[in-house]
Amino acid sequence: MPAICANGSNMSRKSTGQLPREVQTCIEELGQRVRIARVRRRLSTEHLAQACGISRRTLYRIETGDPGIAMGTFMSVLWKLGLLESLRGVADPDTDDHGKILEAASRPRRVRTPAPDNDF
Repeated sequence: MPAICANGSNMSRKSTGQLPREVQTCIEELGQRVRIARVRRRLSTEHLAQACGISRRTLYRIETGDPGIAMGTFMSVLWKLGLLESLRGVADPDTDDHGKILEAASRPRRVRTPAPDNDF
C-alpha cells in the first residue's frame, strides 16, 4: 500500500526528486557505508537481509541510497552490523551550538531594579 502524505496525496518515489541534493548525497553515502560494512563482515545480501527480516531488494535499496526506506528498517540493518551506537550523537541537543545560541537569545532577560541608595 503506498504511503499517503498529510495533504492526502500519494507519496511515491517521484517525490524524492524534491530532496535537497545535499540530503540525497548523504543518504547515498550512508548506503555505501552500509555496503562496505556488510562486505567487511563477509555477509551476503541474502544473509543480512534475512537476519534483519527484510528482503534483499530492500537491502539493495538501502545500499544504493534510496530515500524511501523507513528509518526503522535502516536502523535495524545498522544494529545487525553492530553500528547502531554510531547514531547516538546524531542531532544531539548538547552538541547543537546554533540551537543553544538561539535558545539563549530568546530567554527573557531579568531586569532588576537598582537597590535604593542608602548612602547618607
